[in-house]
This record gives sequence, C-alpha cells and structure tokens, in this order.
Amino acid sequence: MDTKQKLQLALKEAMRQRDDLRKRTVRSALAAIKLAEVEAGGALDESALLTVLQKELKMRREALEGAQKAGRDDLIAAAEAEIAVLQEFLPAPFTEAELEALGREVIAEVGATSPRDMGKVMSALMPRLQGRATGKEASQVVRRLLQNS
Repeated sequence: MDTKQKLQLALKEAMRQRDDLRKRTVRSALAAIKLAEVEAGGALDESALLTVLQKELKMRREALEGAQKAGRDDLIAAAEAEIAVLQEFLPAPFTEAELEALGREVIAEVGATSPRDMGKVMSALMPRLQGRATGKEASQVVRRLLQNS
C-alpha cells in the first residue's frame, strides 16, 4: 500500500472517529498531493509523494517557529499535533550515523575532495534520502565531511 492510500484510509478513519485535527491535517496533505499530481500531469511515484509530505511538514515546522516567536501557545499546540500526524506517514528518519555513512558513500562515488564539490555530492545524495532526512540536514553533514577530508 502506497503512502497516498494510507492517507486516504487515515482520512476515512478520522472521519469515523470524529477526529477533526487528524481529518484536517490528512485532508491538507491529500490536497497538496492532488495539486502536485495536477502539476505533474499524472500520478506521483512514492518518492514524489514523500517529497510532498516533507514539504507539508516543513510548512508546519515554519508555522511552529512563528508561533513560538509570537508566544502563541494555542498555535504551538496545533502545529505540534499536525507535525505528529504527518510524521506517521513518513519513513523513520536517518540517524546521524546513518546519514554520515550515506554521505561518505556518495562522496566516494562522485570523487569529491573539497567543499567546492558540494553540488555534485548533494545532487547524487538527495534522491537517496527519500523523505528520511531534510536537505538542510544532509548538506550540514556533507559540508562537515568535505571540510574534514
């Protein structure tokens, strides 16, 4: 069962349970997926679905930061709850060690030797992350590895 089907089942269950927060969050994710499918001109593969969910998660995290700066406890709680719902549909994130090992592997594959090779490494690494790490996390690890080599 792909991620989109899991989301659709979760929406039906949230409607049965009368769980408004979960229903709203899952509907939002499905709407974002539908928009991406229309833009792509067809169904999305699993990797693209995870990318859309990551984008939705990133939006919630940015909203959380804004709410924290504004001191809005009600918005903080809502954003945290939505983040928790979305994370259920994403694969488990890489640990720091796993991400570092993957970074070392890609650096060796592309023959990178200095921070100037960052673009080559990142372009080869990003497709392998598949929603298990953000580009920001990956770039920090790669930058550190390239500076230490």
